[in-house]
Amino acid sequence: MLFSSTEFLFAFLPAALAGFYLAGRLVGPRIALIWLAAASLFFYGYWNPAFLPLIAGSIICNYAMGRAIVANRSKKLLITGIVFNLGLLSYFKYANFLIGTVNTLADATVPMQSIVLPLAISFFTFQQIAFLADAYQGRTKDPDFVHYCLFVSFFPQLIAGPIVHHSETIPQFQRSETFHIDWTRLAVGLTIIVIGLYKKVILADGIAAHADRVFNNAVTSAPGIIEAWGGALAYSFQIYFDFSGYSDMAIGAAFLFGIRLPVNFNSPYKAVNIIDFWRRWHITLSRFIRDYLYYPLGGNRKGPNRRYANLMTAMLLGGLWHGAAWNFVFWGGLHGFFLAINHLWHAIRRRMGLNLSAPTPVGTWVARLITFIAVVIAWVFFRADSWEAAMSILGGMAYFNGIGETVDFAWRASGSEFAWLGILLAIVWLAPNSQELMADYEPVLDAPQAVSIPYRAAWMTPAVIVTAVIVSLVMIARGPDGPRFIYMIF
Repeated sequence: MLFSSTEFLFAFLPAALAGFYLAGRLVGPRIALIWLAAASLFFYGYWNPAFLPLIAGSIICNYAMGRAIVANRSKKLLITGIVFNLGLLSYFKYANFLIGTVNTLADATVPMQSIVLPLAISFFTFQQIAFLADAYQGRTKDPDFVHYCLFVSFFPQLIAGPIVHHSETIPQFQRSETFHIDWTRLAVGLTIIVIGLYKKVILADGIAAHADRVFNNAVTSAPGIIEAWGGALAYSFQIYFDFSGYSDMAIGAAFLFGIRLPVNFNSPYKAVNIIDFWRRWHITLSRFIRDYLYYPLGGNRKGPNRRYANLMTAMLLGGLWHGAAWNFVFWGGLHGFFLAINHLWHAIRRRMGLNLSAPTPVGTWVARLITFIAVVIAWVFFRADSWEAAMSILGGMAYFNGIGETVDFAWRASGSEFAWLGILLAIVWLAPNSQELMADYEPVLDAPQAVSIPYRAAWMTPAVIVTAVIVSLVMIARGPDGPRFIYMIF
């Protein structure tokens, strides 16, 4: 059940919302929370009921270990909990990756296992590891089981994040105002959902076919410079609007229930360097890697060389978190290298006495363009199905293949695709994001400072309704097998 599916938008979400507020009004908040937890588990099980015991068992085991750690502050229990969670994740996500790597390096023939990757296992595993670590450090109290169950399984953030802290959501489930209908809150939540839906169905899925043609044929037909850059840019915008659309829909859906999720996506292509990019892209994953990996490794406290090594280690593991394949590891390592260069450049500029906090407008745009190009190049490894395909695309981008006789001549014969790419670039660089549009209503936690563009229901509501109708018609025309959100596979 995709967020961008008719069964979610017109059946599950209205039923979950109606049951929540009816239970809260007629029976009581606890029954409303139980209903929401049951609905969230139904949402998860809808994908594959066979994995319901997995997430249920994970929740129960981690809840029990968390309570014990809160009571005893036992390091052994913490290590046991981390090993338990990483063991589950390693088996389901990395077992075949390790077998394939051993077979390649040792020329062995260990048979691959028939393992189906459970939906969202990376997200709910990291979330619960963070809970256990915080419990050991005394940052959390003994939670109620229903609250903990919702902390893990709350459907708006379950499938592809954000990765939330217990302190961000559990207190919100305890507030009395959460269970009272607020019509303004509903209007804002629905508006954000429609914005996210448009990004996914129209913008991301609309450009996906152009990226797929280039990457799928990269090995058999080396792309020329026009097609290579066209495909790389198309995928860069596809994953941008896909993840941005999911993040908006998650925020909007949670806000319908009176829950504010942490901001997870903040116009990352407006970043002026790679450090800034990772403060804007998948913000909660960056926070997790920083707090539970980079800092424990020593962060920047043990000199510049150790800092760069820690950055590279954290980003290599961050790449592996995205997928059990070497192209993801290389993508993470490339970003680790970019981050190290970025920190080194800042250190050099500080030694030269230059003011890093006072860039010129021209300097800002030059930095933004350089950062964008670096990110686009890195996305090639993220998207390519093989090392050969990635090298073919990069070779085309570097003009090694010339103009090229391409499989799809549309990139040369028509300017429509480039006009589309130009429009998408203008949106990501110039348009306000959903947090800026809705800043007055604070739909997210810890929203970055931004100029508020007041939401005016009188003139926005008709636009939202028209957009919703258009997107719904496109969804119906595509049928039930529309493209998944990219981050759902992680």
